[in-house]
Amino acid sequence: MHIKVFRVNAFTHKLLKGNPAGVCILENPLSKELMQVIAKKMGLSETAFILKHKDGFNLRWFTPLVEVDLCGHATLASAHILWERGILKSTLEARFYTKSGVLTAKLKDNWIELNFPPEKERKAAPPCEIMSILGAPIKYFGESKSFYVAEVGSEAIVRRLKPDLQLMNKILKKGVIVTSKSASKKYDFVSRFFDPMEGIDEDPVTGSAHCLLGPFWQKRIHKNIFTAYQSSKRGGLLKVKVGKKRIFLNGQAVTTKE
Repeated sequence: MHIKVFRVNAFTHKLLKGNPAGVCILENPLSKELMQVIAKKMGLSETAFILKHKDGFNLRWFTPLVEVDLCGHATLASAHILWERGILKSTLEARFYTKSGVLTAKLKDNWIELNFPPEKERKAAPPCEIMSILGAPIKYFGESKSFYVAEVGSEAIVRRLKPDLQLMNKILKKGVIVTSKSASKKYDFVSRFFDPMEGIDEDPVTGSAHCLLGPFWQKRIHKNIFTAYQSSKRGGLLKVKVGKKRIFLNGQAVTTKE
């Protein structure tokens, strides 16, 4: 059995930046167990598995530990590979059938635009251990189906954060987005994302988290289009547009290894 595997850095155009994703092009279906083994061997935050289906492609995503319902950077990486390798003409929309419904991607001026569902959050009582987990005071704490979100007072706090990942893994059941307004005019807001519960201590750039962050910051700074930076060690740039019913995420990608 031959499986084409690519490594793509998403939400960047540079080789050592962005979020690395594995992209596996399948000719035949694989068992969930085998896909999980491959994802663990790849050792990346997510590995995507693509299989031709109807007028598009089946798409599934796996961390080294579990299958996930939605992943932005590995979807962007998948679309990039389909166009780059000539599997799909670059003038055509990539259509993906996933656990989160039908997702699409378009190529626009060397940027890839993803059409994703929004993630609604609500204010929630933070766990009493949250200060010990994050090591920083919070202005706001919220919860959605997939995430916790903590707003802190400055970009400097976001950047220097060193959370207690062992305590986080013990206490929390979901990944935590930490965010603040940007101190730079280059960006509207910054964020970081931690999810040791799914085998991702810190995700370099998290597209799905911005399905929450777009509406979150829309309420606070009263605009619909944002430039966002995820300030992990690798870092990544996203353009986020909040539509009436969908979130549009724009990013770049570069293939690094086959």
